[in-house]
Amino acid sequence: MVNRRTALALLSGALSAPQASFAATVREITWDDLIPSGVPYSEIIGEGDMDAVNDTWNPIYDENGIKLNNELDGVFVKMPGFVVPFDMNADGVTSFMLVPYVGACIHTPPPPANQLVFVNTAKPWPADQLWQAIWVSGILRTKLQSTGLGQTGYSIAADNIEVYEW
Repeated sequence: MVNRRTALALLSGALSAPQASFAATVREITWDDLIPSGVPYSEIIGEGDMDAVNDTWNPIYDENGIKLNNELDGVFVKMPGFVVPFDMNADGVTSFMLVPYVGACIHTPPPPANQLVFVNTAKPWPADQLWQAIWVSGILRTKLQSTGLGQTGYSIAADNIEVYEW
């Protein structure tokens, strides 16, 4: 219990009250972290077929391609990647797929679900910076969902997006 003298000192600013830290500790992750322990990267893509008409390779992902690292569910993360836009307006991109390399899902078949992250952001990412490598920070969720470009295994409600500094 605070006595009267201490209360007056706190109110007058003569003493400072202890401050609680509410900021979550960010965990910096890489794309390899999205693959569950014990599943080698080389085993997330199965066989595939060549589409001769469209001159593209259509990979067939085996069950390892949709295995997610559930230990990351609910973790505040920061991860690098590239933007493949879904929703864009005059202010920029508000939802996009975060992909591990430039051009993923655009000119090539999409990576497997455990290598794709669906991102929503309240603060739009500038449309003139779509080719920039970026950092995305926010709470990571594990959930398979289908999009027009591929199935994603993860999602982030972005708290912060910034240019990736090499």
